[in-house]
Amino acid sequence: MLVFIDESGDAGLDVARGASPVFVAAMAIFDDDSAATDLERVIAASEARRLHKPEFKFSKCSDVVRDAFFDAVCERAFTVRAIVVRKELVPEFINTRGQEQFYRFFVEALLRRNEALLVDARIVIDGSGASAFRKSVNSAVRQRLRPGAVKSVRFKNSKGDVLVQLADMCAGAIARTYRIGRGRRDRWLTVLRPRIGEIWEYP
Repeated sequence: MLVFIDESGDAGLDVARGASPVFVAAMAIFDDDSAATDLERVIAASEARRLHKPEFKFSKCSDVVRDAFFDAVCERAFTVRAIVVRKELVPEFINTRGQEQFYRFFVEALLRRNEALLVDARIVIDGSGASAFRKSVNSAVRQRLRPGAVKSVRFKNSKGDVLVQLADMCAGAIARTYRIGRGRRDRWLTVLRPRIGEIWEYP
């Protein structure tokens, strides 16, 4: 099993000073390597790739590229499970811990909620992060999830991994539905809906 994790929004808590009001972390889950390899090939051959050569990041893609990307991937064999955090609802004990701990808390929460589905999962998380932070996430995931759920945890720069980019695009499509004032906010989530396992609104 392969699991790719990325987020939309930031881990900042001062929304009044520009932090995003909503944080979304999404997992793109593949039952086996062949399903992941198949989707990599689909994306490489897609109209989205022809139109967009840099990495796929929801916030940096045009609507045309988003349309082409989700049209290409929506019928393939993967599942998306996500957590949505409205920051005004975040408990005080999390608010006082800082951005790295905010991020770690909610990624762990997403994994714990879905641990029954994980079997020897190789987890790839976007970003490099400080060495101590990477170690703390790896240790916490291994200690808090049941034995056999997780085989490995790695951090990887999304620029070099199109399936981490897939997780970013899915997180962005979900986050867009919470953007007040945007027309057709569910435009891409509607296309992605067949692949959605759960969108969990915390708490």
